[in-house]
Amino acid sequence: MPLSLSRRAARTVQSEIRAMSIACEKVKGINLAQGVCDTEVPAPVREGAKQAIDHGINSYTRAEGLAPIRQAIAEKMRRFNGVECDHETEVIVNSGSTGAFYAVCLALLNPGDEVILFEPYYGYHLNTLVAVEAVPLYVTLRAPDWTFNREDLERTVTLRTRAIMLNSPSNPSGKVFTREELEWIANFAKRHDLFVFTDEIYEYFIFEGRHISMATLPGMRERTITMSGYSKTFSITGWRIGYTVCDRRWAQGISYFHDLIYVCAPAPLQIGVAEGIRQLPESFYEEIGKEFIQKRDLLCNTLHEIGLTPSVPNGAYYVLADASILSGTTSREKAMCLLNETGVATVAGSAFYHGNGGENLIRFCFAKTDAELAEACRRLKALPEKLPSEIPSGARDHYR
Repeated sequence: MPLSLSRRAARTVQSEIRAMSIACEKVKGINLAQGVCDTEVPAPVREGAKQAIDHGINSYTRAEGLAPIRQAIAEKMRRFNGVECDHETEVIVNSGSTGAFYAVCLALLNPGDEVILFEPYYGYHLNTLVAVEAVPLYVTLRAPDWTFNREDLERTVTLRTRAIMLNSPSNPSGKVFTREELEWIANFAKRHDLFVFTDEIYEYFIFEGRHISMATLPGMRERTITMSGYSKTFSITGWRIGYTVCDRRWAQGISYFHDLIYVCAPAPLQIGVAEGIRQLPESFYEEIGKEFIQKRDLLCNTLHEIGLTPSVPNGAYYVLADASILSGTTSREKAMCLLNETGVATVAGSAFYHGNGGENLIRFCFAKTDAELAEACRRLKALPEKLPSEIPSGARDHYR
C-alpha cells in the first residue's frame, strides 16, 4: 500500500480565513478577514505574565491549569455568568477555546456520533468534529436576524445525535441568541438527552442587553459544556488561553485529553490572564461594548453606502454582507475581487456553510485599531469607481 495521508487529513482543508490572510499579505492589504484583535493588551495582563516569567513560573502546570487562574475563572463565572463551579474539579484551563473544543469532543463523542451545528458556523467547529470522526448535522439560520426554524431542528435530530453546538455571540454572523431561543434549545436538549457545547468566547462583545450562559437555564447545568477564553477580551489571540467549565463528571476526561494533546496552556501566560481577571474593573468590560459599537457602526454604514448590504450584528465583531454586486460566480471569487480592487481582505461566505449557501456573502472583521479600520473604510468607499462594466446596471444603482 503506497504512503498517503490519512482519510481524516484528506477530509480536512485549510481554513479559508488563513488562506485569505496569506493573500492579503501578498498585496500588503488591510486584513479584515482574520479576527486577530489589534487593540491594546491591558497592562495588568502584560505585567502579570512578565512577573510570572521573572519569578520562574515557566514549567509544566497540572493538567487542569494553575490554581490562580482556575480560581479567577470560577469567581468570574459566578459573578458575570451566574454559574457556580468548583475551581478544583470543574474548571480546566485549555490551549485556547479551540483546544478546549477538541478535548471536549475527544472526551464526550464517539466516532459516528452526530452534533448539530447552526450555520453559518465557525469553521473550526466543523473541522474539529470531522477530525474526531463525529458527524455534523446542520440547521440554517436566516438573515438578516439569523433566526432559525424550530421545525428544522426537530427534523434534524436522530437517535445518533449526541450534542448541539451553540456559539453565542456568533462567529461569523454576530448572532446573539435570545433568552426565548435559548430556552427552546434547552428544552430540546433535555427532551432528546443531548449535551450542549457552548462557545462563549465573545461573551463581552454584546451591543444590547447582557450575555446569557446556557448553563444558567433550568436543568442545563449538568449537560452544558461551557467553553470560552480571553483571546478576544484581552487581545491576546496568540497566547492561547481558554477554559472549559462543566460538571465534574465530564471534567476529568476532558482534562486528560487536553493533557494528551497539548500538555498544558503556557504557564506564565496563565498568570497574566489571572491577573487581568482579578485586577480589571467592571468598567473595562463595559467599555468593550461601547468601543465595538462604534467600530461596527463605522463599518456597517460604509458597507450600506457602497451597496454591500450588511446584516448588522448584535454581538461579536464580524459582519456578513451581501456581495451580489461584486464580480465572480462564487463568494471566494467575490472576496478576491474586493481584495484586488480595494486591498481589503474578507472571507468568502461559503466557508461558513456546508452546501451552496453563502455564495453571495462575505465576512468582515472590525476588531481593528480605529486608524486601520478608518483606512479600510476609506478604501472601500473607492469601490464604486472600480466597478467592472459587466456589473448589471441594477447592481450599480447601489452606488448612486
